[in-house]
Amino acid sequence: MGKTIEGKVAFVSGGSRGIGAAVALRLASEGADVAITFQQNKDRAEEVVELIRRQGRRAVAVRADSADPDALVDALNGTVTEFGRLDILVNNAAAFPVGPIEQFGPDDLDQTIAVNVRAPFIAAQTAVRHMESGGRIINIGSNVAVRAAFPGFSLYSMSKTALIGLTKALGRELGPRAITVNLVNPGPTDTELNPSDGPMAETVNGFTAVGHYADPEDIAATVAFLAGPDARYITGATVDVDGGFAA
Repeated sequence: MGKTIEGKVAFVSGGSRGIGAAVALRLASEGADVAITFQQNKDRAEEVVELIRRQGRRAVAVRADSADPDALVDALNGTVTEFGRLDILVNNAAAFPVGPIEQFGPDDLDQTIAVNVRAPFIAAQTAVRHMESGGRIINIGSNVAVRAAFPGFSLYSMSKTALIGLTKALGRELGPRAITVNLVNPGPTDTELNPSDGPMAETVNGFTAVGHYADPEDIAATVAFLAGPDARYITGATVDVDGGFAA
């Protein structure tokens, strides 16, 4: 089989580790040139860039805090300047506040909404100015937007639930331009922030149908499908890649 997105350009926010890094590497393996953003760890971001380049694709890492609208817009526009086009936007960067609702102040609320809601909106707004027919916007949500099985996720769940509405409405708006918009809700996924051998892992596994965490590559595979030509008739959809967590 040939590469499904040969010659396309992808932008992945928060692409230096975890699901974002896996997505960036998978899109590169399918033929895309990739720009990723990072906030702090430049070395990790450059490692991802190097792995992409070893696949024969172009890559760049840009320091950009998704809570800063100007930085995000500059990163997207810079990607177009660097690579000449933009075909795929993956809104992956996220804030992950967990705790009793009483502990969160207005600054916590503002930061979470800025990263998890405002940033995907602004990124999409900027990206569609450059996208042609066949463009793809893929938002990364969370299983807790579908099923809040544990206490302490009220702020995070609220912010990720907003992506359902954004995805549906943008899918409707951009459909006539043949730009699809979809949402991927990962379930428990083995990352640094949520390791499969962590203190809650056994309990979390019990909430899934398959009994174990996903690998980041499992999420990346779904994103790659939605980014490719076989997903051209899928838009406004939510895809749960959660091992049956919401079943």
